[in-house]
Amino acid sequence: MASENAAEGKKDYIMEHLLDSSELHLPFLHVEIPRFELFGVDVSITRHVVMMWVAAAFLLWVFIRTTRRRGLVPSGLANLLESVVVFIRDEIAVPNIGAKEAGRFLPFLFTVFFFILTCNLLGLVPYGATATGNVSVTAGLAICAFLVIQMGGILHNGFLGYFKGLVPHGLPLPITLLMIPIELIGLVAKPFALCIRLFANMTAGHVIILALLGLIFMFKSYAVAPVSVLFALAIYLLEIFVALVQAYIFTMLSAVFIGMAVHQDH
Repeated sequence: MASENAAEGKKDYIMEHLLDSSELHLPFLHVEIPRFELFGVDVSITRHVVMMWVAAAFLLWVFIRTTRRRGLVPSGLANLLESVVVFIRDEIAVPNIGAKEAGRFLPFLFTVFFFILTCNLLGLVPYGATATGNVSVTAGLAICAFLVIQMGGILHNGFLGYFKGLVPHGLPLPITLLMIPIELIGLVAKPFALCIRLFANMTAGHVIILALLGLIFMFKSYAVAPVSVLFALAIYLLEIFVALVQAYIFTMLSAVFIGMAVHQDH
């Protein structure tokens, strides 16, 4: 019975840190966020919404600060940010979208990369929360990517030309009729994959860390603490790498899908 209660407590401990809530966990303080309704719809601010605001405010502060007094040769943080921007442009956007068309989509790719990276890293800060571990947040990012992909294809190929180009030309009529729903499903499957991949990867690491630390309370033994903390620290360091990789993957796949929509004849 005690073992079942410990397991249940461990589960609650993990879910409390993973799920969204109306509480902010601050040092020695839990702040309850007031709930709001608009025309009967709950539009309350949650912990993950606050973390997205923090990420946006932090990025604005960093980029304004690093570009305000910029010389001919950037240094320090400005040099690091410029290196990342150049990498996204030259290694992600241009190869996948094309040199002529890439410039139109660079603001979106820059924004997505830095925003996702910041949200991922904020989840590793004490008392922070991972907004990208919320499927609603990743779904919102995926919807934005979906709209940009469709707009890119329509602007480059025309409205009718884009949707006609989804199905290869010259196929027999039965195959064409079969390909139409498959291609339409593919349009939705791409952003769906972006959504679930980011959500699952950011959630999995946190579950492992919390589960390892929860072993200390589950077994109620100091002998377990060194092993649990050591393994949790190793996963924590891996999570820092995963945070960067997931931002890169989301940006890379967005660029690939945009390039496929723009260059349908390739």
